Amino acid sequence: MLMFLAFETMFFAGMLGVFLVFRLSRTSWPPPGEPYLPIRVTWVNTGILVASAYAMCRAHRAIRVGNQAGLVHGLGLSALLGTTFLAVQGSEWVRLVHFGLTLQSSTYGATFYTLIGCHGIHVLAAVLWLAAVLLLATRGRFSPERHVGVQLCKMYWMFVVGLWLVLFPSVYLM
Repeated sequence: MLMFLAFETMFFAGMLGVFLVFRLSRTSWPPPGEPYLPIRVTWVNTGILVASAYAMCRAHRAIRVGNQAGLVHGLGLSALLGTTFLAVQGSEWVRLVHFGLTLQSSTYGATFYTLIGCHGIHVLAAVLWLAAVLLLATRGRFSPERHVGVQLCKMYWMFVVGLWLVLFPSVYLM
């Protein structure tokens, strides 16, 4: 998992570097004629994602002490909040496309959708993994002695949340 997360870090660092080269080469951002990104909604959505990380930490803590109900509750809440994050992101993308920001509209649109889209795909993968771990948890497959699946899922979830905490200010607030 650590090797995979190291690869993912390099992948996103490269894409963020490309975005920043384009961003810092412009005197005005977004470029004239391009829509502004939805800051207020994205702040709230960031809070939702951070809350999901807290729920995931509580789930992991619960299984370490043998609290099956706490594990199931925390995993379920994390999955629900992660799904909410994706739904809000999707609705904002629809609005941005309506305002003319697409992959083909400009370098601004292409770099935005590529970078944030790749993050969204990672969140989707993490939510699906959470759902699988949740299903196993409801069947009592984890214990204080055997919970590697929960621990690995938590590592990946914390990665996608932490990554968002880098992407959000870099892409939305700069």
